Amino acid sequence: MNESQLILTMVAAITLGTPLIFATIGEIITERAGILNLGVQGMMLIGAVTGFWATFETGSLFLGVIVAMISSAAFSWIHAFTSITLRVSQIVSGLALALFGTGLASFLGRAGSNPLVGNPSRAEFEPMAVGGIADIPVFGPLLFGHDILVYLSWVVAGAASFYLFRTRMGLSLRAVGEDPASAEAAGIHVSRIRYIHVMIGGALAGLGGAYFSLALVPTWQDDPIGAAGWIAIALVILASWRPWRAVFAAYLFGAAERIQFTLQTLGEPWSNIPSTLLAMLPFVLAIVAMIVLTSGKRARFLGAPEALGIPYHREQR
Repeated sequence: MNESQLILTMVAAITLGTPLIFATIGEIITERAGILNLGVQGMMLIGAVTGFWATFETGSLFLGVIVAMISSAAFSWIHAFTSITLRVSQIVSGLALALFGTGLASFLGRAGSNPLVGNPSRAEFEPMAVGGIADIPVFGPLLFGHDILVYLSWVVAGAASFYLFRTRMGLSLRAVGEDPASAEAAGIHVSRIRYIHVMIGGALAGLGGAYFSLALVPTWQDDPIGAAGWIAIALVILASWRPWRAVFAAYLFGAAERIQFTLQTLGEPWSNIPSTLLAMLPFVLAIVAMIVLTSGKRARFLGAPEALGIPYHREQR
């Protein structure tokens, strides 16, 4: 692989990893509150379809992103209500949310006399014009010439990291995720904290979904995000529940998705590797990460919140 091919792969990894950054950081924030949300796939699809619809109807990318975030946040409220108020199994609730969101997004894309499916978006996020600065060797194409949401993902990662580890509210959030009973005794409203951050996580997942339908695949089709929601859940473990690490983990998966196309350009023997085998790479990595999640001791060692996935009964403090 020569230098130009390597740089092109890295640039593609940044683009393909951007929606994963939003969804992963959203899930990190949710899990830091002690709530496991396996419905990221559904929330991303809701964000994708509503963001595309709003942009298709108005031609405004800004409005499309706002609608995507609000609709996904509202959708995530269902999981918050069932897991926090009703205290049902968070795994069951999350899986139900993923299935419901997948079906609802497909229905919304085909509903009405003028369905969205098959139609291109009236606007899409395009690379920002930066003149010749993007031609600087190596660093130019890596740091410049991306669309605005790529840079927003870096801002979100920095803001989330600062919020979690440098603010009083972030301290309260982590306390709720570690020991909700002690947090409640210290005057922290556990349910309120969890509701707020589950919905913040939903909003970020919706933003990630909107990036697919308004930047990567700006023509509506059923299930435009693939398995991105499931991969985002796996990335939380790879990132050790830390926002900045989520950025590099997302880019790693972006590179894994791109590598199949890069190897095809290198000729033999690389081009002889079956493309279906290379397409499995992101999912193999995701499965390995999910295996880690099933081991409480390993997950705790990586930094998982102590009370993750455990319903909190205030009266049983």
